[in-house]
Amino acid sequence: MFVDTTLGPVGLSHVAALAKAAEEMGFDTLWSSETQHDPFLPGVLVAEHTTHLQFGTAIAVGFARSPGAMAYTAWDLAQFSGGRFILGLGTQVKAHIKRRFGMDWPDSPAGKFREQIQALRAFWDAWQTGEKLDFQGEYYKLTLMTPFFNPGPIETPDIPIYIAGVNTAMARLAGDVADGFHVHPFHTPHYLREVLLPAIEAGATRSGRPRAALAVTAFVATNEQETAYARQQIAFYASTPSYRAVMSLHGWDAEAEHLSKLASAGRWNEMPAVIGDEMLETFAVIGTPQDVPTLLAERYHGLADRLALYTPFVPGRRDEFWKHLIKRLHAL
Repeated sequence: MFVDTTLGPVGLSHVAALAKAAEEMGFDTLWSSETQHDPFLPGVLVAEHTTHLQFGTAIAVGFARSPGAMAYTAWDLAQFSGGRFILGLGTQVKAHIKRRFGMDWPDSPAGKFREQIQALRAFWDAWQTGEKLDFQGEYYKLTLMTPFFNPGPIETPDIPIYIAGVNTAMARLAGDVADGFHVHPFHTPHYLREVLLPAIEAGATRSGRPRAALAVTAFVATNEQETAYARQQIAFYASTPSYRAVMSLHGWDAEAEHLSKLASAGRWNEMPAVIGDEMLETFAVIGTPQDVPTLLAERYHGLADRLALYTPFVPGRRDEFWKHLIKRLHAL
């Protein structure tokens, strides 16, 4: 199993040191997210200051960008890093696309997302082979690529594309057109086995592709403070209507509805109390720092191809825990 970590919401001035420390610690991949900072810019620093650490976006918001712009950025990062870059994409939700990014929300999010991925590969194929760019879809029609704008072939053109999601539509799409699937932290092993994996496998069967790799981010708590934080985050995610399927699978519809009402009323401080111990331990791994690596191995062996913790790695903090975790999961 690959063991990954995330940058967290840090500025560019911190990226080089963190990347070097992550590589020295033994992590396989360093992911950057699109929250408070651009997700692509850290990749240049990671590539420059490490030698074998993979890196990628988990995630960049696809609907906030054109496929052409993303194709150029990914191509440059893949070339500069010697093929260590993974392009991770997500759709975000309608309110953020329209009101934070100022873009239109498509009638068919899954349909447009599929075309984005296909369009990205159309750019890369044209640059690598010299063939004419000719992509004709419902959302994108791409036919212009003159030599002046063509970066030409590179040694590492096969850029993996991971997509993120919670529900079955994106899981099927991942199986159909992507190389990996970023599992939302708000999940349970039961939901992975019974809902997401069958959807991914159905998409893979339809397209004749290998099953997309499963990149999982897990909630972990080793003390009271971390337990309270995990309870808070789980309550926040459980209040989101689009994530309701996870709660429904476990028979927690009433709790999800209650959380949604609390969130709508701005009663955020009351929400963690709704997450009882059974629910908490279903969504999160709770244990001592010594026990957590084994508990994670037992929970995700045979399910996850990549595993990261919701809490990012911080150099110099809990180094022995991270070393033990990486050693234990690498042995799977």
